[in-house]
Amino acid sequence: MSNDPLLQPYRLKHLTLRNRIMITSHEPAYPEDGMPKERYRAYHVERAKAGVALTMTAGSASVSRDSPPVFNNILVWKDEVVGWMRQLTDECHDHGAAVMIQLTHLGRRTRWDKGDWLPSVSTSHVREPAHRAYPKQVEDWDIARIIKDYADGAERIHAAGVDGVELECYGHLMDQFMSPFTNRLDGPYGGPLENRARFALDVVAAIRERVGEKFLIGMRYTADEVAKDGIDEAEGIAIGKLFRDSGQVDFLNVIRGQIHTDPAMTDLIPIQGMKSAPHLDFAGRIRAEVGLPTFHAARIPDVATARHAVASGKLDMVGMTRAHMTDPHLVRKIIEGREDDIRPCVGANYCLDRIYQGGHAYCIHNPSTGREVEQPHEIAKADVQKKVLIIGAGPAGLEAARVAALRGHKVVVHEAAPHAGGQIRLTAQTPRRREMIGIIDWRLAQCEKLGVVFYYNSFSDESTVSHEAPDVVIVATGGLPETAILDGGNDLVVSSWDVLSGDARPGSNVLVYDEAGDPAGLQAADIIAAAGGKVEVMTRDRSFAPEVMAMNLVPYMRTLQKSDAVFTVTWRLLSVRRDGNELVATVGSDYGDVTRERRVDQVVVNNGTVPLDDLYFALKPASKNLGQVDYEAFIVRQPQQAHPNPAGRFELYRIGDAVSSRNTHAAIYDALRLMRTI
Repeated sequence: MSNDPLLQPYRLKHLTLRNRIMITSHEPAYPEDGMPKERYRAYHVERAKAGVALTMTAGSASVSRDSPPVFNNILVWKDEVVGWMRQLTDECHDHGAAVMIQLTHLGRRTRWDKGDWLPSVSTSHVREPAHRAYPKQVEDWDIARIIKDYADGAERIHAAGVDGVELECYGHLMDQFMSPFTNRLDGPYGGPLENRARFALDVVAAIRERVGEKFLIGMRYTADEVAKDGIDEAEGIAIGKLFRDSGQVDFLNVIRGQIHTDPAMTDLIPIQGMKSAPHLDFAGRIRAEVGLPTFHAARIPDVATARHAVASGKLDMVGMTRAHMTDPHLVRKIIEGREDDIRPCVGANYCLDRIYQGGHAYCIHNPSTGREVEQPHEIAKADVQKKVLIIGAGPAGLEAARVAALRGHKVVVHEAAPHAGGQIRLTAQTPRRREMIGIIDWRLAQCEKLGVVFYYNSFSDESTVSHEAPDVVIVATGGLPETAILDGGNDLVVSSWDVLSGDARPGSNVLVYDEAGDPAGLQAADIIAAAGGKVEVMTRDRSFAPEVMAMNLVPYMRTLQKSDAVFTVTWRLLSVRRDGNELVATVGSDYGDVTRERRVDQVVVNNGTVPLDDLYFALKPASKNLGQVDYEAFIVRQPQQAHPNPAGRFELYRIGDAVSSRNTHAAIYDALRLMRTI
């Protein structure tokens, strides 16, 4: 038996959990037709195989038809959910992990034009800003109907062999009853706390009557909304005691904050650049005051923090959800004494932000997450060892090197700069995104263990390739910023990269023209504002920074609004000319023949990158495949077979921004898909 606090078993009522690490309920948006089918099952099973004690599915599973799945939720109001959840649960149980599911009615946290086009329902007519729907105020027959829906859903889950349910009581309908911030009802379900808590307690009682005592019921609830007129800490403790004293609730999963706006969500679930584990001490106070088994998760990304949470008695079970999206084998590596091999969560929040944009949850630097079926996490050895030469040590090049080395190939990397990192090293210059360098540091450490050879300050050309005599050449040279997009005055502008790197000193009155809509534009604006400059961020799009998704936008807005930055949409930069000490920027519109002028002292253009591909095209004629990629094979994990030039000396491929301007995830995914078949 290990003496590691994280590896101690925990008895939760009748269920023994094999350690103290769990994956809290979350919705990665993998369901198909509202069901947890193969993709969903494989995601949870991968983590069960690696040793997690408890995996919670759904965030949250919908119990009613008037709670339509805006996050591609599991639909537990359908009988067919039993079979699909049974398959998932049985397979996780076979690997020693317990399984629970979170049930909810979304209330106002949805839209009326989804699902069956039924009105959303809540405890007032006030809309939730995040989803914009004005709800119907709940009636008595709605309450009775929804309580029954909860009980029916729990009964289906019980029939599937799941170990328990967790009820969502923050932001969703149950919390909309509980919170004075949202509850405008009179009578038995409105007013004093005992009335506002009645709905939750009635739901628990109805479920318990259906499922009996040997089935776990927990509450994930906000014990402090940190908002005027909301639940405060004292009331949160009182709510916890109501749950305890009901005799029906087996555990608490403590939340602090609200989720009705992007800023509130970001404070509740912090991202990179924000404090780690900000609500851990608060959860510990709830545990001490209430006395029920207590779970908690909110940016606990590293093993040391998780170990402290359990060893100090603050938590009984610690949630490491985003950390498990980054590295599903986290627990196994702890058990094996390989904590330094754990792929770090860098807090980029690509996973959550994609969900709120209507996409699947993917980790920014583990492209196998959510793709366990088609892109397994394990890398198989190649049948024949080859020499692989990689040009460029950015995220794409380093991933290519790592995967090639795991395949058993001899790998050499040449990098023109004195350090690895590419664009990520530039991104990580700003304090808010400093953690991004973990993507590079982890890969460098893994490559070092695998024997990859690196040459820095090596500007590669055709002679470099000839000298190395490789079997395979991977061009991962990235791209360079493209600013030459104007009718005139291209020589008068600087790029966002120039500002990030410090090559261009921030001006005092600056127009940031953002065509790409990615983080670099706002990073540049942030640097300029921090230096005391006046900033206008302009885009031809109908919204600014569309690639900087919801939760990542929040920290930028907090600083830029304080500095009175101006955001202008639907206007585009046409030209720049010099007038004395000023620059005159002419802007126009795609919507009509109109122009305006801006007088500034600096114009910054953020327009993505153009591939740095000279070497690739120089090498093409000497390659066996002439640079050709069989996309069908690439997608289905089959080797590249096309060799139209049999006289060629090597296979040649390019990946990442050396192909086109995309993002970090795309660059790493390119490398993984290609190299695992070489």
